[in-house]
Amino acid sequence: MNAPITPDPVLLDRARGCAVGAAIGDALGMPLEARPPRPLDNLLREMVRGRLPAGSFTDDTEMALALAESLLAHRPLDPADLARRFIAWADTGPDDIGVHTSRVLWRLRRGDPWDVAAEAVQEMNRDSAANGSLMRCWPVALVYWSEPEALRRDSVLQSRVTHVHIDCLAACVFANTLIAALLRGATPAEAFNEALATVPLPDDLRDTIELAASRRREQLRNSGWVHHTLESALWGLLTTDSFEEALVQVVNLGHDADSAGAVVGALAGAAYGLASIPERWRTALRGAWPPRSRTIWTADDFVALADRLVGA
Repeated sequence: MNAPITPDPVLLDRARGCAVGAAIGDALGMPLEARPPRPLDNLLREMVRGRLPAGSFTDDTEMALALAESLLAHRPLDPADLARRFIAWADTGPDDIGVHTSRVLWRLRRGDPWDVAAEAVQEMNRDSAANGSLMRCWPVALVYWSEPEALRRDSVLQSRVTHVHIDCLAACVFANTLIAALLRGATPAEAFNEALATVPLPDDLRDTIELAASRRREQLRNSGWVHHTLESALWGLLTTDSFEEALVQVVNLGHDADSAGAVVGALAGAAYGLASIPERWRTALRGAWPPRSRTIWTADDFVALADRLVGA
């Protein structure tokens, strides 16, 4: 058996940036969700109140935390355990649950096995490819940053619990492969090219990914479709040169701003590290985990989680 690879300080800073960045992107995008794009001369750059208090993370981060806890308990990932954790999360009455995810969890609650529930919901609309598994997938990359085969396996498994469309599976593998390359020290362009060269992709999703950086702002729809979320996040990562600017540009596209914010936050955090994240955003970040509990998570808790995941 090979000895585990110990993460170096730079990798650890990037892993912490990924975890904190995902939650901050979610929180920064929260007040802009379901709203039209903000004009370029009036971009939101501060944490403000929306449907939740300023700095609050949403279901995007809560589902990622459930995935992280499942990975810390079971490696390889046990999808039945993850399904139980998603049900327990939903039973707390979180502020929001995606429509597709809610339908799957309803079937899980009534006793459908994990590998039946999502397939049954997908059968109702074969073309549905929502972003619910992409927005939460980053913990897999932190655990398997040096194990590409395990990363691909568990990226797919965590998606299949709720989202079985081939585009959802491939998007999660692509995003996590990109994050892992960033953690190991690649630049955004290098990590993008590595993921593009190594991840099998459906033709239409490959087209979306390859063209993302060349899109004009007005062409980005930033909807709940997995293509649009990944496109926006890649555009933000590849057309800016800082964590702050990547997040600001993406969340101000509006629409599914918190989900796109969570994805670009994970990517940009992995690219630039914890030290690149503005202190004012880190200080503002907070949310109850589990939802409705008295346990309040702050940026320090996400740092501790990142340390556990990369050491797993």
